[in-house]
Amino acid sequence: MQRIRYKTFQLTCLLLSLFALPVYAQALTLPEALILAEQHSPALRVASGQQHSSVAALDTARAFPNPEIEYGSGRSHLMPTTPQPGRNRLLAFSQPLELPSVRGARQRAAEAGIVSGSALLDDARLNVYAQVKQAFLDIQRRESESQLAEESRALLGQIHSRVKLRVEVGEASRYELIKATAEMLAAENVAQSAEIKVTQAKDRLRALLGTPLGDTFDITPAPLLPEDLPAIASLREELLTHQPLLKAAVAETQRATAKLEQERSLRIPQPTLKWSAEQHPDVNLWRIGVALPLPLWDRRAGPIGEAQANLERAEAEQERIRFNVLNELDQAYGRYQIAQRQLYIFETGLMQGAETALKVAEAAYRYGERGILDYLDAQRVVRSTRMDYLNARYELQFALVDIERLRGTLLAGEHP
Repeated sequence: MQRIRYKTFQLTCLLLSLFALPVYAQALTLPEALILAEQHSPALRVASGQQHSSVAALDTARAFPNPEIEYGSGRSHLMPTTPQPGRNRLLAFSQPLELPSVRGARQRAAEAGIVSGSALLDDARLNVYAQVKQAFLDIQRRESESQLAEESRALLGQIHSRVKLRVEVGEASRYELIKATAEMLAAENVAQSAEIKVTQAKDRLRALLGTPLGDTFDITPAPLLPEDLPAIASLREELLTHQPLLKAAVAETQRATAKLEQERSLRIPQPTLKWSAEQHPDVNLWRIGVALPLPLWDRRAGPIGEAQANLERAEAEQERIRFNVLNELDQAYGRYQIAQRQLYIFETGLMQGAETALKVAEAAYRYGERGILDYLDAQRVVRSTRMDYLNARYELQFALVDIERLRGTLLAGEHP
């Protein structure tokens, strides 16, 4: 009976796990990957929690000080003793009054915190989107590399078979077979490594999405980004206008400024309005008054100094972030230009030259004018050129994604 229950429990857990995993009848697309990242990414959940906390902080800043009510009761004994002993009662009410300067500064600090939290959430979303797009592109690159490696392995397998046949009939030396075998084994090793890199790229995408996709999944290749970009000066202007990290730094500076204003305003004594009523056996007392703290010993020099230091640090951090994002843009734009130049060289002569050299070497080998070494060298040059062209093509795409992230355009075009 216990075994049946255990088997039933195992079957239930298996069914629940299957329903918990997202199942894709078709290959995963980039928009679907971005939606999964939006729903499950730990980095986005952390940033969203910080943004919700900043919204709640504004409610705290807007709240008025709570009033205080006091009640007391006891017995009175007059000295000397008279016929008027009895109970006495006290009812008191006090309400702190906040100066508008203190309240306004606190609210401005909270509002700047909301702007900062929203900007940090946008920055986290930008980073996650860019990482997902680059991981998606990396899978496409690795799959293309695997395809090229598989084609090379098949071609070298055919060459090995032909060389082996020529050696068996005595038309070629055994050294040519040894060289062809070495090239074939090397191609097999490259093909196996390429397959492993595809799996590793998919693992990185799975980790970024923060959700299980199963042991194996396929993707639908995403269209490549257009290669034309505006001038670097225009990109810098867009960055300074739309970059969320820079917006968050500006908001943090504004919040530090408001905090400093709040601490300076707190040097002015904050009044407290008081009302009390006392009932004695022989007399009733009513009082209305105002209480003011006397800033004799504590002039808030410490909190004001800390707020001033925090403001200076926020201003320095804003300038540091500004230089960093501009430097990242320059670096990404430089990679974009290098990759674009490499693609131009490949497409205008290098690829065609390698293919032509291979055809010449193959024809010479067929007619016995060249040996197997020349033919294999030409094959190696073509494989290397194709792989370099593929890498340059995707390096250009990675640079474009980085530039998109820095410009902030991913938020407008890729938000699920």
